[in-house]
Amino acid sequence: MKKRLLSALVLPMMLAACSTTGITKTPQPVTSNDLANGNWSLVQIDNKDLAQPEAAQAPTLTLTADLAANGHAGCNRYFGQAEVKDGQFRIEKMGMTMMLCPDSEMKVEQTFTQSLSDWNKVSISGDTMTMTNAKHTLTFARDMAAATAK
Repeated sequence: MKKRLLSALVLPMMLAACSTTGITKTPQPVTSNDLANGNWSLVQIDNKDLAQPEAAQAPTLTLTADLAANGHAGCNRYFGQAEVKDGQFRIEKMGMTMMLCPDSEMKVEQTFTQSLSDWNKVSISGDTMTMTNAKHTLTFARDMAAATAK
């Protein structure tokens, strides 16, 4: 009798465990809290690794607790206020320095700043952040050196 009772109790738990192992969670939209105090370096544009001269600095994105944004855009420094709404991200009213750099750096900078100024669907997976809009996909890696320097 005890074996039957034990089997009757254990069987539903085993079936429930088996039925949930194949289910994948639907990713939740990224929130302001997910992005706050983040330091990111651009590693790809449109799924292609950045092809810049060795001396060129990769674009960066630093976000404070209140989502003030700043960083290096490829040639110039930029700043602005980021917004997050329904899993979408943008930097409104971006300001920047106005230095002239080689064409390859200016092209990356133009794509980077235009993309950040538009609404982007944003997702974070581990140490990778992806921003996608109608024209481009930007892929960032978490900048651990900047995070530990603070």
